[in-house]
Amino acid sequence: SEIFADISPEPIAAASIGQVYKAHLHSGELVAVKVQRPGISLLLTLDALLFHMIGGQLKRFAKARKDLLVAVNEMVRHMFDEIDYILEARNAERFASLYSDCPSNGYLCPYNVLMSTAHGQTCNQNSKDGITNKTKNASGIKVPKIYWGLTRKAVLTMEWLDGIKLTDETALKKACLNQRELIDQGVYCSLRQLLDVGFFHADPHPGNLFATSSGFLAYLDFGMMGDIPRHYRVGLIQVLVHFVNRDSLGLANDFLSLGFIPEGVDIQSVADALQTSFGKGTQQSQDFQSIMNQLYDVMYDFNFSLPPDYALVVRALGSLEGTAKVLDPDFKVVESAYPFVIGKLLADPNPDMRKILRELLICNNGSIRWNRLERLIAAISEQASESSEEPPKSEEKGSHPMGWKSFDMHAVVAATEDLLLFILSEKGQMVRVFLLRDIIRAADIFLQDEVMGCRLDAESKSRKTSESEDDAIMRRVMNGFGSLKEAVKLGPKVWTPMFIRIALNPQTHRFFADVISALTMRLSKKFPDTFWVCMSTLIHRVAKSQPPHTPSHPST
Repeated sequence: SEIFADISPEPIAAASIGQVYKAHLHSGELVAVKVQRPGISLLLTLDALLFHMIGGQLKRFAKARKDLLVAVNEMVRHMFDEIDYILEARNAERFASLYSDCPSNGYLCPYNVLMSTAHGQTCNQNSKDGITNKTKNASGIKVPKIYWGLTRKAVLTMEWLDGIKLTDETALKKACLNQRELIDQGVYCSLRQLLDVGFFHADPHPGNLFATSSGFLAYLDFGMMGDIPRHYRVGLIQVLVHFVNRDSLGLANDFLSLGFIPEGVDIQSVADALQTSFGKGTQQSQDFQSIMNQLYDVMYDFNFSLPPDYALVVRALGSLEGTAKVLDPDFKVVESAYPFVIGKLLADPNPDMRKILRELLICNNGSIRWNRLERLIAAISEQASESSEEPPKSEEKGSHPMGWKSFDMHAVVAATEDLLLFILSEKGQMVRVFLLRDIIRAADIFLQDEVMGCRLDAESKSRKTSESEDDAIMRRVMNGFGSLKEAVKLGPKVWTPMFIRIALNPQTHRFFADVISALTMRLSKKFPDTFWVCMSTLIHRVAKSQPPHTPSHPST
C-alpha cells in the first residue's frame, strides 16, 4: 500500500519467467507490474549447465558441429538477459526513442477512438464531423512508459496499455481499424529495425504486439533484442537482392563475406548447390519459411554458421511473417520488404548501396534487366503521381508514416544520375555494348512496326499471340520511357538540371556518336530490303482493295 494504491490479487498474465499484475499508483496512473518468479535465476543456471553437458557430449561422441557450444553459450546469454528487468527497461526506452511515433501529451489521433456502440454508431455510419465514417488509419508505434523508481532487476513497472489482440479479427473490425495498415505499420517498423538502425525486437509474435483503439501498434516484452552492425545490415540487403535475382554465385559470396561459411570452402560448389535449391521452389514469390526450407540443406552440407545476432534476425523475420499472416494469410515478408529495400537503395548514396542497386538492374555480363527497370520506373511514376494528388501532411512526429512505399524524387534523381555516370564510365563499357545492341533491336522493330507498317495482317496476328524476345524488349523500353516521362512531368525542376549535366558530359557525346553510327550502318543495310518488302505489300493491299472487274455484255 506504500507503493501502489491497489493491485490485482491475481496475475493478469503469466509466463515461464514472470507474471504481470495490474495496479494503480497513488497518483492515479494505471500501471503493469511485471514480477519475476522466485528462484528463476537458479533454475536457469541449472538449465545452462545441462545444455553445456549435452552440447559437450554431442560434440565429443556424435561428431556434432564445432560451433555447437558457441550456439549454446549464445542461447544461455539470451536466457539470462531475459530475467534482467533493468536491461529490459533500458531496451524499451531505447526502442521507444528510435521507433515510437506516439507524440507527447495533447495529441489527438486523426480518427476518434473506438466509437460507442451504446449510440448505435458503426464504422460505416456518418457522424457530425464527417470523420468517423471512415476506417481508422494506423497511427504509429507505441511503447509503454517505464517507471524507473518502481523498477528493479526482478520487478518492472510500466505504463498500462489497453488494446486489441491482433488475432481478434472481430474486435479489430468493431474498432474500425484498418488491418492492412496495421500490417504495413509492423512491417515498416521491423524493416527500419533490421535494415536502417540495427537495434531490433527479436520476438514480434502476436503475444507481444497489439493494436490500440486509436490505431497505434503497441510493442511489449523487450527482453530478447538484437543489435546488428551496418556491415551485416548491408549484407542482408545484398542477400535479398541476389536471392530475387536468383544470382547463386553472388549469394554464395555474400555468405562468405558475412562469415556464414568458413574460409577455404569452394564457392562455386556452394553456388551450384544454391542454384539447385532454387529449382526446388516455384518462380513466384514465396513465404519466409519456404525460402528457409530451400536453404536448409545447403546450409547443413556446407557447415554454415550464423552469427548470433543473425540467428535472431532469422527468428525476427519468421515471427514477423507469422504475426502478419494472422491478419493476412497471403502475406509474404520478402515480397513486402522489396519496396522498402528499393527505396533505401535509391535514397542511400553510399557506394555499397549504389553497387547493390546496379546489381539489381544490371546482369553480371552487363546486360540490362529491362523487366526490372520497367517495373521500377513505373512504380516511381505511380507513387509520384499519387503523392502529388495528396494534400500536404503535418510533419510532426505523430504523422502517419505510410509514405515508406513511396519514393523521394530527389533521391530517385540522384540515384539515376549515379547509374548513368556508371554506365558512361570505363567500368560500364560492357553495359554500353549491351545497351547499344538493345537500341538496335528496338530500332529494327520500330522501323518495321511503326514507320513502315508493312507486316501482313496474318503475321501481325501471329506476333500478338506469340511475342518474341525482341518485341518484349521493345515493349519494355517504350513502357519504361513512357513511365519516366510521366515521372519527369511531376518534378521537372529536379530532373532538368540532372539531364543537362549528363548531356554536357563528354562521355555522353561519345556514346551518342556510337549509337548514331551503329544505327546508320544498320539502317543502310536494312532499309533497301525493308523498302521493297513494303512496296510489294502495299501493291498487294491495293490490289486486294480494288473491286473485282465484271465484264459487260452487249445488249441483243
